Amino acid sequence: MSKTIIRITHQPSNTVIAEGPSGWTITPFEGNYYINKKSLKTDGFKANFIPGLCIYKFLYVWMNFHSPDGTISRNLGWFYWLPNPLFPFIIFRVAVPQHHPELLIEKMEQTVSV
Repeated sequence: MSKTIIRITHQPSNTVIAEGPSGWTITPFEGNYYINKKSLKTDGFKANFIPGLCIYKFLYVWMNFHSPDGTISRNLGWFYWLPNPLFPFIIFRVAVPQHHPELLIEKMEQTVSV
């Protein structure tokens, strides 16, 4: 049996943003990744207080990514501060797009002993 490990790297700074198993910890949904705090490998995401509204996932705030080398990537992620409870995998999670030019997404298969 195997599971898929996802690693998300900010390419301009070569900073690993997240790494963990696909599923509940890093959830792919609608072309985005919703990252559980356990799999988030950086504290570089800072709210920029630009609000957003998704008609069915509700209210979020955009987040800038501040890399260790001082690079700031504006609106690289977002965070639902008033999420729809019907989508528990978005609650208290930073989200990033799957197809962003500054992000490198790596998927690795890992064998799991049963």
